[in-house]
Amino acid sequence: MACIWFWDADFERGCCSLAFFAEYAMAKKIDETQVRQVAKLSRLDLTDDEVARFSTELSAIVEYIEKLNELDVDSVEPLAHCLPIHNVFRADEIKPSLDTEAALSNAPQRHEEYFKVPKILDDNSAA
Repeated sequence: MACIWFWDADFERGCCSLAFFAEYAMAKKIDETQVRQVAKLSRLDLTDDEVARFSTELSAIVEYIEKLNELDVDSVEPLAHCLPIHNVFRADEIKPSLDTEAALSNAPQRHEEYFKVPKILDDNSAA
């Protein structure tokens, strides 16, 4: 199922549920405030024109979902994929790989048998 993040200003929370999004959005159209909040949460810098366009486009999607909700799908079996599929992964096989010296030959920096990379977290990080 698709995952759509949106911000519910009335409840001051984010949500990642297409079903809840559809139910919530049917009561309201997607306005520019909601688009700006989603952009903020997504760290997107949208122009005023983009905000207006996305508001219109998302409202059209909600209208389409409303139409889909009118369909009787009680007799339709849920499925994960519309085509019959099978495992497409190959079997694991042991193959020769690069030795340590070959792998590290182009490394900008190394420490013994490891790549040396810049430190990005301080000692107080909770990573």
